[in-house]
Amino acid sequence: MRFKAICLIIFSLLTGAVHTAAALEVCGDLRQGELILIKDANAKKIAVENNLGKKNYQPTTDGITLAALHRDAPKVLKFDSVPGTDYVTHYEIEIAPNTWDIQRIDGVAQSKVTPTAAADLAEIKREQKDVGRSVTHYVAGDAWRKGFIVPIDGRISGHFGNQRIFNGTPKNPHTGTDIAAPEGTPVKAASDGKVILSGKDYFYTGNMVIIDHGQGLQTIYAHLKEAKVQEGDTVKQGDVIGTVGKTGRVTGAHLHWGASLNNVRFRPHSLLDINEKTCRKIEGTYMGDTAEQ
Repeated sequence: MRFKAICLIIFSLLTGAVHTAAALEVCGDLRQGELILIKDANAKKIAVENNLGKKNYQPTTDGITLAALHRDAPKVLKFDSVPGTDYVTHYEIEIAPNTWDIQRIDGVAQSKVTPTAAADLAEIKREQKDVGRSVTHYVAGDAWRKGFIVPIDGRISGHFGNQRIFNGTPKNPHTGTDIAAPEGTPVKAASDGKVILSGKDYFYTGNMVIIDHGQGLQTIYAHLKEAKVQEGDTVKQGDVIGTVGKTGRVTGAHLHWGASLNNVRFRPHSLLDINEKTCRKIEGTYMGDTAEQ
């Protein structure tokens, strides 16, 4: 990577496209499925290029950008820091691969595995619409600075990123972490925020709560027996927002705890050290005037 960066700089100097190098800080585990922080006091926008296309992330007023590394993030993450004036700076960082397990789950009602009934398909469409609206919700805010806690104590029964096979039928990778606990166990808000979805008794996720923490970051709590909060409620870290249940597509009582940033799912446990992640300086290359981007 260092040789490539040197070549880019030499080429750009010869062509006149690059003026000088700039550095910023990247904090966190540079691994698929993780949350990272990008610190650049001059950035007005961070444009990240990954397998989902280009995603634009908005920094806080003090220059902190939250960015999620997709489960299948490429080996080299490319992103641009856009200051709004002067020149765009391009960065490339290596992303370590993760190992995902195959998880076989039997005993699920077949109608939940391969739904065909018109009523079920209509319910799935309603769920997709509501969840899609919630995980694309964006308001500036920094409630996430409070830090995060695990919403319940229990055994991890399903890890983020696992490939799931229900009744022998392969399904999409798991988008959260499952925590097994007795039905009725209180579920706590992982951090401060605002409830943007509550209840609904969905086909796959059952009763669910989604909390927005600002900057496009949400946490998801699914398969609840019941929700204890309403849409629009402001919650504090540790507030009881629902109880563990077995609603939706499940084989037993547990909490599906998920996290989404700018509609990119990532491992929710990577939120736990959000204010304590190890940072390193990354050098970039000026690539041209913002007016040309």
